[in-house]
Parts: sequence; C-alpha cells; structure tokens
Amino acid sequence: MHELKGKVAFVTGAASGIGLGMVKAFLRQGMQVMMADIEEAALQQAVVNLESNAVSSVICDVSNREAVFAAADKTLAEFGRVHLVCNNAGVSTGGLVDECDEGDWQWSLGVNLMGVVHGCQAFLPHIKSQGQGGHIVNTASMAGLLGRNPGWTTYNATKYAVVGLTESLYEEGRLGGFGASVLCPGAVRTRIYEAPRNRPDRFGPQISKPAYTDISDELARGLDPNIVGELVVEAVQARRLHILTDPRFARLVSKRFERLTADFEWAANSAALKSALGKS
Repeated sequence: MHELKGKVAFVTGAASGIGLGMVKAFLRQGMQVMMADIEEAALQQAVVNLESNAVSSVICDVSNREAVFAAADKTLAEFGRVHLVCNNAGVSTGGLVDECDEGDWQWSLGVNLMGVVHGCQAFLPHIKSQGQGGHIVNTASMAGLLGRNPGWTTYNATKYAVVGLTESLYEEGRLGGFGASVLCPGAVRTRIYEAPRNRPDRFGPQISKPAYTDISDELARGLDPNIVGELVVEAVQARRLHILTDPRFARLVSKRFERLTADFEWAANSAALKSALGKS
C-alpha cells in the first residue's frame, strides 16, 4: 500500500493520543477515515476539531465483538470499501499478578488483545475480497518486546500477545495479499493511564493498584502523537513489520535476546537434555 490517496482507513481509539495522530496523518495523505472510540463526547469533539468532510465516526467498545462488526458494517456502508485498519484502542491496568482480579484481566484482555482480534476478523474478509490490497496495523507497546517491569502483568501479557499475533498475521498476509505491522511505541504523550475512566461496568471496579511508580512526567516528555501518526504512514508504505518509535530501546531489546541466548546455551549443557541431544 504505497499509495494512500483515495483509500479508506478505520482507526480505533481515534478520539485522542496515537489514534488521533494517525487519523490526522491519514487525512494529510488524502484518505477517508472512520474514527472509532468508546468515549462519545471526546470522539464528537475530535471530529469537530478536524473540520474535514473525509471523516466519519462510530462509537465502539472494541472488547465487544458485535460492536466491532457493526462498526465495520458502518464503514463499508459509508465509504464502500476499506484498506487500512488500525486496531489501536488500548487500556492500562496494573498490579502484581496475585492482586489483579478477574475484572482486571478480562478488561485488559478484552480491549488490548481481543479488540485487535475483533478488528482483524471484522475487516480482513472485506480487504481480501476487494482485491485491492490492504494493511493492518495493531498497536502493542515496547512492553510487548521487553515486559520486565513488575506490576504491569496484565498489560505486558496482552501486548506480548499482540506482537505474536501480528507476526503471524504478517506471514498470512504474504499469502493473502495484505500487509501487517505491529506498532510498539515507547513513551508517547497520551492519556492511557487515565483509561479506567472508560472501563465498562461489566468488568467491575478496578481493585488492584498499579505497582509501577507515577510516570506522568515521562509521558509528558514523550513523543508527539502526531509524529507517531506520520511514522505509521511511512511504515505502512514501506511494509515494515515492526513500527518502533524510540530507537534507544534497541539496546534493551538486544539484552533480552542475549539472555535468551545464554539460556539456550545453558539448556544445551543441561544434564536433563544430554540424552536427547546425543551427548555423553
């Protein structure tokens, strides 16, 4: 999908942060965009602020499969086709693994992981049947490549899952005629740590308390979401699998693989594996 002009995009979590940054970048490319978000007032205000005839909006709780499929139907009804799907909506809940209750897990899994699954399942059949190519962008996090911080258990688990899902999807796309990318941002100026404001009642109140320290200052110094949006455009056009916003994290990712290599070496010398490996 090198040429984006005249194409149609669908973006979840589009009312603010990275989602809104992507919407703006896509509009600058001459695309039409369906903006989806769970927060109605913020979504309506974002549409007004954009002052564009190329956008439409739909209220959508991505943890609800029927809602995502309904949003897909509305996108096709209004624009007639879809080419770029950004499963971007995400939430942050936290706490030590033994402190997170069922509601914490189900909310995090429902939005961060199943929201991505729902978006892929709702839109991929249309992308494939159109025969015009297409691209899926799934938002994970650097936590999906590192995942070391205690107290981020539910968040880390879902973001690792999105990375794995998208890497598989990338290979499926090589056969199915579409591209796929996973966005793994570092610190970006978003409101993700205010996510509990939109937690549906069916998941209950948040009982667990995040074990991580307040990082509001770090987020305030983070990357402008509009820059992330432009980066996504570049990555889609270049058919990149991993979209990384902060190259400084490369050292930490390399250290993770150094630890993996060391564990492989340890396993190769394990007494338990000697017979299986043909060692005396």
